Amino acid sequence: MSDKELRAKSDKQSIDQFIHQVRKLPKQGGGGQGRLIFALDATASREATWDQACHLQSELFLATRDLGGLAIQLCYYRGFREFKATGFVTETGQLLNLMNGVSCLGGRTQISRLLAHAMKETRAKAVKAVVFIGDCCEEPVDELCHIAGELGMLRTPVFMFHEGADAHARAVFQQVSKLSGGAYAPFDRNSPQVLKDLMAAVAVYASGGVKALQDFSSRSSPEVKRLTRQIR
Repeated sequence: MSDKELRAKSDKQSIDQFIHQVRKLPKQGGGGQGRLIFALDATASREATWDQACHLQSELFLATRDLGGLAIQLCYYRGFREFKATGFVTETGQLLNLMNGVSCLGGRTQISRLLAHAMKETRAKAVKAVVFIGDCCEEPVDELCHIAGELGMLRTPVFMFHEGADAHARAVFQQVSKLSGGAYAPFDRNSPQVLKDLMAAVAVYASGGVKALQDFSSRSSPEVKRLTRQIR
């Protein structure tokens, strides 16, 4: 068996172990527990990798359909000040339908609007984690950092998954994740398994907390280990 085949087998084993572990986590009841905001930059710059990203994210949520009580809200921005936030859904099919209905449009980033929305949601009912996937930032850094700090005080960490290599976005995303108590991780279109593993890690965190994430990380990829070490 080749090294590539061995790595692929190892990746599959890690995901299978993750699924097995998540299914054993305590079931969460209603009352807003286990809520996760899944936010996407849907501006034109991400069009080239949009289908791939949606495919991977769909696979992830299909794989985690047995998570007890995990409710997911899809948020995205695009075009001229267009920002959408769905209701929280608990069925995989519902989420996939929402994601498949999104297409990319040119426009500027609206990360501050997203973070403000997350703060409003978690003040109403606790949001366990915010996942953001984007490639750039065109907004004042101080405002983003301020809102991120408020989310940190509310114990709603933001996980910033950075597509590409924009240096300014990297610096901003790292500050936002740190101030909120979350984590930063880069990925690119040539590393789909990285994004899949990172999404799995946040799902574990949102459902089972830091201990569950640490357990998952101990047998997962180097990227997940780096993510876990950033969590306060």
